[in-house]
Amino acid sequence: MIDHIGFSVSDYERAKAFYTKALAPLGYSLIMEVAQDQNDAPAAGFGINGKPDFWIGGEGGLNKPVHIAITANDRAAVDAFYKAALAAGGRDNGAPGLRPHYHPNYYGAFVLDHDGHNIEAVCHAPE
Repeated sequence: MIDHIGFSVSDYERAKAFYTKALAPLGYSLIMEVAQDQNDAPAAGFGINGKPDFWIGGEGGLNKPVHIAITANDRAAVDAFYKAALAAGGRDNGAPGLRPHYHPNYYGAFVLDHDGHNIEAVCHAPE
């Protein structure tokens, strides 16, 4: 089981604002920040119920984008994530919908953040 994941972004403040808005429909919020004087670079940890499991760091952008999928409780949350992420400046990389080539109930949406990272919200439950 994965405890947490983190990756660097090219513009820390812009990315923090983007993820604060984009992840809110999935129940995620900014749980904590680590200042640059306590770390190599500033870092923001997002999560649910006080546990930060999704981290961004201000070390600078990566050479290649990453793909991260976050579980949504239902299809409406996937839709809300997609709308919130686009409103926060993300770019469409796959509108909400079924992806039956993964499995019959795979309902996901994909958005590229400002650094080109492919962020997905997915629900595996039937309708």
